Amino acid sequence: MLAPLNLGEVPTAFDPPLWRLTLTHLGLVLLSTVVVVALGVPVAVAVTRPRREALRHLAETLVGLGQTVPTFAILALAVPALGFGWKPTLLGLIVYGLVPVVSNAVAGLLAVDAGVLDAARGMGMTPAQRLWRVELPLARPVLLAGIRTSTVYNVGTATVGAALGAGGLGEPIINGLSQQNTALVLVGALLAALLALSLDALLGVIAPAPTTPS
Repeated sequence: MLAPLNLGEVPTAFDPPLWRLTLTHLGLVLLSTVVVVALGVPVAVAVTRPRREALRHLAETLVGLGQTVPTFAILALAVPALGFGWKPTLLGLIVYGLVPVVSNAVAGLLAVDAGVLDAARGMGMTPAQRLWRVELPLARPVLLAGIRTSTVYNVGTATVGAALGAGGLGEPIINGLSQQNTALVLVGALLAALLALSLDALLGVIAPAPTTPS
């Protein structure tokens, strides 16, 4: 016989309030996304220049470690150096979020048609002009799809930061687990899921999925 499911009780008031936890969570995600883009796009540009295939493979391998190493391990290693709070959480989000941004940016830049680049070169464009006027605009849909994926992933990853005192929607989940209160866990999980879906929908409008040529 299965024991009846006891969901527990949802508190009538949260301290801090749920809206503040949501804003904290959103702040963590947005700040980490800004840093990820600021780091990831230049790396992708640097490794997609001619005759840098070995450097590209090395960069993709190093960045890929961010999703092969468990998030808890990254945070545990960061705490002795950075302490508790936002700093180790942001480090974990940045390391975890770099993978889709760098991978998509590299794929988008490498997919630019060589004929288009030859035409731009024939028009007298410098390498910097070709990058800004031709390559990045053509790679934009794939790059934005990577940013969208990274952002949505990190909404879930940021819940782990509550265990380090970073706040956010992981707090109800951590508190619910410690109190064996399933309802409290569901509150945090559902709010995080709604935030992820909202950001995904918003970024879907800003960054539509790249179309596949027929």
